[in-house]
Amino acid sequence: MAKKEKSNLLPLRVYSLGGLDEIGKNMTCIEYGDDIIIVDCGLGFPDDEMLGVDLVIPDISYLVENSDKVRGIVLTHGHEDHIGALPYVLKSLRVPVYGTKLTLGIVENKLLEYRFEVQPKLYCVEAGDVIRLGVFTAEFIHVNHSIADACAIAIGTPQGTVLHTGDFKLDLTPIEGDVMDIARLGAIGNEGVRLLMCESTNVERPGYTPSEKNVGRSLGDIFDHNKDKRIVIATFSSNVHRVQQIIDISAQMGRKVAITGRSMQNIVAAAMRLGYMNVPDGVLIDINEIRRFRPENLTLVTTGSQGEPMSALYRMAMSTHDKVELGVKDLVIISAHAIPGNEKLVGKIVNEMFKKGVTVLYDALVEVHVSGHACREELKLMHALTKPEFFMPIHGEYKHLMCHKSLAEEMGMTADRIFVSADIGHVLEITENGARWNGTVTAGKVLVDGYGVGDVGNIVLRDRKHLSEDGLIVCVATVDSRDGYIVAGPDLISRGFVYVRESEGLMEQARRIASDVINDCLDENNHDWNDVKNRVKDQMTRFLSAKTGRKPMILPIIMDV
Repeated sequence: MAKKEKSNLLPLRVYSLGGLDEIGKNMTCIEYGDDIIIVDCGLGFPDDEMLGVDLVIPDISYLVENSDKVRGIVLTHGHEDHIGALPYVLKSLRVPVYGTKLTLGIVENKLLEYRFEVQPKLYCVEAGDVIRLGVFTAEFIHVNHSIADACAIAIGTPQGTVLHTGDFKLDLTPIEGDVMDIARLGAIGNEGVRLLMCESTNVERPGYTPSEKNVGRSLGDIFDHNKDKRIVIATFSSNVHRVQQIIDISAQMGRKVAITGRSMQNIVAAAMRLGYMNVPDGVLIDINEIRRFRPENLTLVTTGSQGEPMSALYRMAMSTHDKVELGVKDLVIISAHAIPGNEKLVGKIVNEMFKKGVTVLYDALVEVHVSGHACREELKLMHALTKPEFFMPIHGEYKHLMCHKSLAEEMGMTADRIFVSADIGHVLEITENGARWNGTVTAGKVLVDGYGVGDVGNIVLRDRKHLSEDGLIVCVATVDSRDGYIVAGPDLISRGFVYVRESEGLMEQARRIASDVINDCLDENNHDWNDVKNRVKDQMTRFLSAKTGRKPMILPIIMDV
């Protein structure tokens, strides 16, 4: 009888809409029959090719098409790469969101900046809680990370347990709270894990990730040796444990602490309100009050550890911050590691601060940052505890996923039980007979530019790249099509191509070419203005390419009077 029941099970479908072959934009979906649950809903940051783009979020077209199946979103923790897309996704998917207290506190602050026809439903859970979402159950398991209240999630399905680790590390001396719940992870492993989905960010690093307390000791030494300087510390706004240590050390040294940067102010306020941070009375001051205190009695905690152009630290470095002017009596500590792709941005502000005579310390010089992600030995521990039947590495570039595959093989798994994909939307199908890749769902990147979501695509990016490389020429002409002559122009306007006053001969030749093409079309009685514009564009492009080796974007405008 039991065998017959097992054969009636449907396939379990697992796919990622982000977080594979990339850092960030983490979003995993688990589907069985008429039920789908989503684990995390993160954003990513634009690469060098995405000119002008602010954020990148997952393409949820498939989920919107199947919105009646989506039972909810469960969150592992409150970092932007795991919750940042929620304000956009919840406009299209009216589903409940489940997370721990601090995670939802950060989410609530984010959602206040957006308008919703129906206010999203947020449900607070604690580590150890089990919730039911359709055919699934989701158990939240405490792990350590660089933000409080992080959890792995064990998802009970008809095809067995899927364990999603979220981001984690093994910190035996955490700043606050307990050590990762190794006992429960081991128990789940003994009960049977069908599929392990484990983060891969630090898989290339040997050993163990150092404890967050190491940073506290290092910062204490730095404060002790720089009593004559104002200290400015840039770190991730979500790392409340680090901010707590900075406040504690400052209070011991008799310093006042000011917070600057909107995300830092919002998260510190949420953490204090929810009891995740304790600030002694009188230590925290408003950034507007810093002129009342001697510089050596101040600590400033700021955003901008990734060199973000609009961040508070960037504005300080470029002398555009309205409250803080950096100089030789300042010590700036960048208490973070540059996310891949941000190295140039961080290097730029470090160089600018050195030019001002500022003393700058960062993780290459002194231990002012430890990762929140598991290194190889901790990843091995997760594999040993959970003993999965199948394994799918997540959260990393392709090299990280492949390194994690090798680590799993070291732990005794065979290659046919490890599923690595560089393609988001690739569906892993699990049945009672095994697991295999089977099909795809719609997946991709949706670009957020200002208030526009998804209205910037490959064509717009191509045009922006073209403009950034070779510039623009606008060709304006007014014609009388009835009598067949040019009334005015053509006039050429150049931006980013050549300085017109120094290239009058070149521009006059280009103008004549445009004039000849338009006249030829009028002589032919050709009133297809799109065709005329294309001919102008082609002839001018050939000429300018031959003369300059560049191909500016040419935009003909022809008005018929």
